[in-house]
Amino acid sequence: MEQNKIPQATAKRLPLYYRFLNNLNHQGIKRVSSKELSEAVKVDSATIRRDFSYFGALGKKGYGYNVEYLLGFFRKTLDQDELTQVALIGVGNLGTAFLHYNFMKNNNTKIMMAFDTSPEKVGTEIGGVPIYHIDDLEAKIKDVRVAILTVPSSEAEGITTRLVKDGIEGILNFTPARITVPKHVRVHHIDLAVELQSLVYFLKHYPLQNERD
Repeated sequence: MEQNKIPQATAKRLPLYYRFLNNLNHQGIKRVSSKELSEAVKVDSATIRRDFSYFGALGKKGYGYNVEYLLGFFRKTLDQDELTQVALIGVGNLGTAFLHYNFMKNNNTKIMMAFDTSPEKVGTEIGGVPIYHIDDLEAKIKDVRVAILTVPSSEAEGITTRLVKDGIEGILNFTPARITVPKHVRVHHIDLAVELQSLVYFLKHYPLQNERD
């Protein structure tokens, strides 16, 4: 089945499934039901079965899903056998937190380099990741396809233009700025303030006990 025929909502849930299955595998668990998956990832069983149905027969009725098989399947689907190199642009508080965390704990996505303008940070390492001056962006970023943007909003558009010219294909944008990119570049906007406001709104107007009724 062609990947582009899978609904985007399903595609966004695949990493969630993969993380849980990976945890089960580390625990030595061999089989999991859609109900158990549902309770763990907070997605209803019907949605999980529908998501999995896009990929063919992944489980058996009355048996559930083979953890090792599913894990291998989703590893290939999510390209987890191949390291994805990431560049971080902007080593402020949020950027520094990303460098300390990095992503190898969960999958094969790793921040390989970071860029900033601060003389105190340029030439150092955080979490084993070298920090270069932003002026060296074009020289260093040639083999990287994905960038995390954690710069001030006023700098986001200019940096994005440079990233696109350097061949970046995906940007995870943590700035409030709505950056402009060509059609072949994918941007995921993550505004933490908006997410927090949304959470507070739902707490006030959509109590969880009402959703269960």
